[in-house]
Amino acid sequence: MKSAIHPEYHDVKVLCSCGNNFTTRSTLKKPELHIEVCSACHPFYTGKQKIVDTGGRVDRFRRKYARG
Repeated sequence: MKSAIHPEYHDVKVLCSCGNNFTTRSTLKKPELHIEVCSACHPFYTGKQKIVDTGGRVDRFRRKYARG
């Protein structure tokens, strides 16, 4: 790497609103990064994801293609 053109790279503590925290490396100038959602509390990763059915569209789709 060329000297004096790359930002300084150091450890940053990531703090989630759910209470989870971990350390990563970043060019962020602050020692801490506050986030609202992490892999410990995001519905996709926790398995609590819901399918939002607007006006019975999912059921209509299943009935339409179940005959095929």
